[in-house]
Amino acid sequence: QVQLVESGGGLVQPGGSLRLSCAASGFTLDYYAIGWFRQAPGKEREGVSCISSSDGSTYYADSVKGRFTISRDNAKNTVYLQMNSLKPEDTAVYYCAADLSWKIGYNNYYYTEAYGYWGQGSQVTVSS
Repeated sequence: QVQLVESGGGLVQPGGSLRLSCAASGFTLDYYAIGWFRQAPGKEREGVSCISSSDGSTYYADSVKGRFTISRDNAKNTVYLQMNSLKPEDTAVYYCAADLSWKIGYNNYYYTEAYGYWGQGSQVTVSS
């Protein structure tokens, strides 16, 4: 059974850090691109970052560039999102998503429709 499970969310003060994990089971991530999305209350789900499997290319939304870092550990079948300098506007449910790497690139990594597999989400709250 194909499954993605996010973990690492929680409550953090502005300026703090969190690391989200996306663990895959039922398939190997070696040939899959992984995207991170977030959805705040009353807003559409937006693409945050993506990492390919072929050459390790990474993509970031302008709103998180320089603060968030995506990485992968294929041996652990896990992708991470390191989030630093967090702001209240980063508050959202964060989702990881996966699809075959050849389908995902710089021009579509932020589209939810590009991904076939999704996790259940992890809440991140940035508040003092």
